[in-house]
Amino acid sequence: MSLLGRIGARSALFVLAFGALSVAAAWPTAAETGKGVFHPETFTLANGLQVVVVTNRRAPVVLHMIWYKAGAADEPPGKSGIAHFLEHLMFKGTHTLAPGVFSKIVASNGGQENALTSSDYTAYYQSVARDRLETVMKIEADRMVNLELPDKEVEAERKVILEERRQRTENSPRSILWEQANAALFLNHPYRIPTIGWEHEMKGLTKADAMDFYRRWYAPNNAVLVVAGDVTAADVRPLAEKYYGAIPRRDIPERVRPLEPPHRHARRVTYRDARVSQPNWARFFIAPSYQRGETQHVYALQVLAEILGGGATSRLYQEIVVKQKLAASAGSGYSGSSFDYSTFYLYASPRSGIEVERVEKAVEAAVAELLLKGVTAEEVARAKQVLIDRAAFAHDNLRTGAMSFGTALTTGRTVADVEAWPDRIGQVTVDQVNAAARHVLKETGSVTAILLGAAKKETVRKAELAPGGDADDGPEADDDPGRGPGDKN
Repeated sequence: MSLLGRIGARSALFVLAFGALSVAAAWPTAAETGKGVFHPETFTLANGLQVVVVTNRRAPVVLHMIWYKAGAADEPPGKSGIAHFLEHLMFKGTHTLAPGVFSKIVASNGGQENALTSSDYTAYYQSVARDRLETVMKIEADRMVNLELPDKEVEAERKVILEERRQRTENSPRSILWEQANAALFLNHPYRIPTIGWEHEMKGLTKADAMDFYRRWYAPNNAVLVVAGDVTAADVRPLAEKYYGAIPRRDIPERVRPLEPPHRHARRVTYRDARVSQPNWARFFIAPSYQRGETQHVYALQVLAEILGGGATSRLYQEIVVKQKLAASAGSGYSGSSFDYSTFYLYASPRSGIEVERVEKAVEAAVAELLLKGVTAEEVARAKQVLIDRAAFAHDNLRTGAMSFGTALTTGRTVADVEAWPDRIGQVTVDQVNAAARHVLKETGSVTAILLGAAKKETVRKAELAPGGDADDGPEADDDPGRGPGDKN
């Protein structure tokens, strides 16, 4: 599965921040590319299932994706990882299909299939030839309502997700650091919990837990069907009516999540590990999303991220990598596509022999200058054009359109919002970018995450949380930034 599918949204930010990428970050995300690109057709079935069709005639194939408006942040307390666990268990059979048969049907029809879990949604998808769409739609609709979990399959899959956590978190110093930093960034909101779950809670997840989550959230009126490829709504609608339309709607609870209290001081997380050969530095800020907080800043923050650290011509890269030669890479990133809070981040990877402290001071100086003097009209115009130009390529890949609408519609946005993205970016002004920077780039409430090597003889890995935190060994963070969704294995 892809990087974003494997590690989730907020974790994806961490991967970018600590991936030593020289050209990072604020490009339009899948849920943000738009107007005049996809030209989707959309309709809603009588049972509440919203359907979006993105026609693309480049090849006689289709991507069929069913999205549920439920993810790791919707889990009951003490049941972390149940959304991801259920994602795995959805491949284990129904009343009509024995365990493993679903995947065999897809493969025998020349298709590929997988799934992904994030904090805010869970999605299942198949890529098949156009004439096999009905086959995959039939079996996907079947498991929306007829899931059946043999006890032995549940026990076996629990071992799989625990091993997945070991591989993706415990074996990755970067993931360990992010899990700890993410828990420090969100004081109260469930985004602080890794998508894959805390190990001690994962060990206790049961068949009943999975079925409770399934019955609570998996229903047509809590789902979005996206079909992208060599089809039109006229092709898709009869099939959707036949298979999904036969499933009755159910009462779905409101997505109620605890909010963040005021953040009154900065926090630092330093993780040392003998396996680390390249130190890294990052600073994270909670930022508004399209749905939460001071939403008027969202489009300006995307422009700001491009100006500050979006590539080799950005301020951070030019100042810290090119001029001062302190870092091998530096940048920033932001995405507003969350159901609740989003994250704005800065990162830099020191050159060999350069202390992290020097790089940190250089980044802080660059940000201070931006806040003091503001951005220029030329910078804003160039950044907006770069972002809009990137949107022009969005239709080249079937997955881009499907991800765009699936992510948007499961996090409170609309088809019109996705299509209007270039126009809204084009309207961003210099004053708006400066206001967004002042709103978000405040050290108070930020979390600074530092990844360092340790002497090979050290056998104890340390995660030091300051100020006022307890030392704690950390696990992974794969599938949404800070979380660890997973692909089906």
